[in-house]
Formats: sequence, structure tokens, C-alpha cells
Amino acid sequence: MRRYVLTGTPGAGKTSILRRLAGLGYEVVEEAATAVIAHSQRQGEDEPWARASFIDEIVAVQRQRQLEAGTTGSVQVFDRSPVCTHALATYLGRPVSRALVAELERITSFGIYERQVLFVRNLGFCEPTAARRISFQESLVFEKIHEQSYRDFGYEFIDIPADDLSNRVAVVDSVISRAAS
Repeated sequence: MRRYVLTGTPGAGKTSILRRLAGLGYEVVEEAATAVIAHSQRQGEDEPWARASFIDEIVAVQRQRQLEAGTTGSVQVFDRSPVCTHALATYLGRPVSRALVAELERITSFGIYERQVLFVRNLGFCEPTAARRISFQESLVFEKIHEQSYRDFGYEFIDIPADDLSNRVAVVDSVISRAAS
């Protein structure tokens, strides 16, 4: 099983790319942080990222989704990984928890994800949502932290440049198809 991580700054278009990849037949796994935020906000909590347990909740969902992902195909594409959660903890000024350390060790020792990460570059803006309350300038800081976290854990980048959605999807599809052959 080849598991690719699609990552990048908030608002870069990862979810749109992921949806198109699903339409092409790839097995995709949605982002965990957005799910944790949405669930908490439905329960009436406006800013779940302020909660001490936020990072560990993301880690738990990421691990669960990775373990439960199907095994019918030969490729899976994940919207973010625990390395992104490491970047988020760093960005939020939080310590790296035991749960996150354990998950980072697990994905590294078992080689869960491909060492080449599909890094989606920003589009020059960042639209706020209920789950994404970050300015474009803040997103650029977050993007640099993501890059550093992935480098620190020994991953290589395959840049997915700012472009129209169809071209970005074609680049990702080409990278994955080429690696499979």
C-alpha cells in the first residue's frame, strides 16, 4: 500500500484536490483536524483549538482513520498526517504530547507514509471558515512551520504549485501514477 500525504498551508486547496482525486478513483482520507473542530463546534464549543486535549484528539482521529482505511486499492491519499499535527502543535505553541510522539514514532518505524509528500502551495489568499480562522499572513507562517516539520522528520517535497485545480490534480495524479509504475 502506498500512502501519500497531501499537505500545505490552510486554504491552499487540498480538499478540492482530494475530492477530484476521489473522483478519479483514488482512495482518499479526509483531514482529522477539521473533523475534530466541526464536531466540537456542533457541540457548542467555538474554539476547540484552545483546549489542552485538541492535539491528542487530532492524533487519535488520524491514527484511527489510517488504520481503518481500506486495503482494496494500491494507493491512498491522506489530507494531512501526524507530521502536520506536529506543525500545528508548534504553531499553537503547544508541547509535543506523548500521544503525538508515539504516533510520529509509529508512522516512522513502520514507514506508514511515502517519504515524498505532496506539498500544495498557497494560492495567494486564505479564506476564513468556521474551522479556519487564520489570516493569509498567518497561513504563510504556518506553511513554513509545516515545511520545517516535514524536513525534520526526513520527508521530501513534491511541490504542487499554485495553479488552477485541474492542473494541480493532473500533477498529483502524474506523480502517483509514475511512482506506481
